[in-house]
Amino acid sequence: MSGPVATDDVPPAPDGPSAAAGPTVEIEPGRVTRVGSLPVRRVLPQRPRRTVGAWCFADHVGPVAVHEAGALGIGPHPHLGLQTVTWLVSGALVHLDSLGSEQLIRPGQLNLMTAGHGVAHAEEDPGQAKALHAVQLWVAQPGTTRDGAPAFEHHAELPRVGLEGGEATVLIGDFGDVVSPARRDTEHMGVELTVGRGTTVVPLRGAYEHALVVLEGRVRVDGRAVEPGVLGYLGAGRA
Repeated sequence: MSGPVATDDVPPAPDGPSAAAGPTVEIEPGRVTRVGSLPVRRVLPQRPRRTVGAWCFADHVGPVAVHEAGALGIGPHPHLGLQTVTWLVSGALVHLDSLGSEQLIRPGQLNLMTAGHGVAHAEEDPGQAKALHAVQLWVAQPGTTRDGAPAFEHHAELPRVGLEGGEATVLIGDFGDVVSPARRDTEHMGVELTVGRGTTVVPLRGAYEHALVVLEGRVRVDGRAVEPGVLGYLGAGRA
């Protein structure tokens, strides 16, 4: 996840640091909690860091075994002034909201809900897979759209970019020479990286601050190990 250093629309928390002036690797432990019946690793927000660009929330869900349909999920709850971004590594979820949306999401697909002046939604496990592994992120809407109408969109296919040593799927924003079809109200970017052993070269935008959330395995950045359960904050100024 990445975005420009805090703006007037998304100010830094008064008790938190501003973005690093240059490249860094800060390992910031998250915490284990539950959302509905789902065990999650919450890596954003936290002290000392509340946001990365406009990204203000990141929950890593599972992997957790699915024993029966409906056993896992998040009950109806409201949102204001933000977008929810749901991405699955494995399993399936059904999105339901007060707009009348009912959408099954599978790995490789994106659900994006814009709350605007208010919406309620729920996430249910349809029991179609043996395990659920996902990430849900929130984006703070800017003042220009925060009080606008709520909306929902589903993207069954997203653009991919080949990397030296891996591949990137572009969830939100632009990366390399491709642009995600998903709505974006601020200058921010979200990408899933699939990498193997060895070195992977990832082109970044120097004006953005970046953070890495590892869903499986271990990634080293400048010699520092980033694993599940932490936020790897990489600062700004990286090419």
